[in-house]
Amino acid sequence: MRTSSDLPLAIPVFPLPGALLLPRAKLPLHIFEPRYLAMIEDVMKTPERLLGMIQPNGGRGLHRIGCAGRLTAFSETEDGRYMITLTGISRFRLSDEVEGFTPYRKFNVSWDGFGRDLGPVEHDPDMDRDVLLSLLERFFDDKGLSTDWDGIRDAEDELLINSLSMLCPFEPEDRQALLEAPELAQRRETLITLISYALHGGGEERLQ
Repeated sequence: MRTSSDLPLAIPVFPLPGALLLPRAKLPLHIFEPRYLAMIEDVMKTPERLLGMIQPNGGRGLHRIGCAGRLTAFSETEDGRYMITLTGISRFRLSDEVEGFTPYRKFNVSWDGFGRDLGPVEHDPDMDRDVLLSLLERFFDDKGLSTDWDGIRDAEDELLINSLSMLCPFEPEDRQALLEAPELAQRRETLITLISYALHGGGEERLQ
């Protein structure tokens, strides 16, 4: 089993508003800016092929917690853009920025406190799947969204909760709250709160 000691102490980071990557989940990305094309080329030369996804927090500021993903799929278009897939490995906490000559940003990071991300798939034994799916159907109807309901009903706990967290149209700050939830059960509670909040038009009522 991989441990935090196997992970690099510094990684390049990709600040992307609204993008959410979670451990063991997959995130497809379309890369076209020259500085990030260079970043992907450099990442592919490293043994770990790790890239940190993180959300901006005003100006050049960044949230302190992001999630590192391993580059697991890559293709190039005829006009030089990259289509990649990241597979979430572990969340991290930013430390100081690494000064250098790269056009992208690189940070020293700490993996402490996120050991659960490197362990086995999480389960949520207290989840009431019927309640969650009923709420989700109302939310998707309200937003005019469609999905594979059979696939959702059959999905394992972690895949279900993390996929919904990544796919539902939440604001960047809400996505950050989902990322920072320490355990799967707390992410599910946050997810339900956000969906309920949206269904009530941003009012104060919450589904407990």
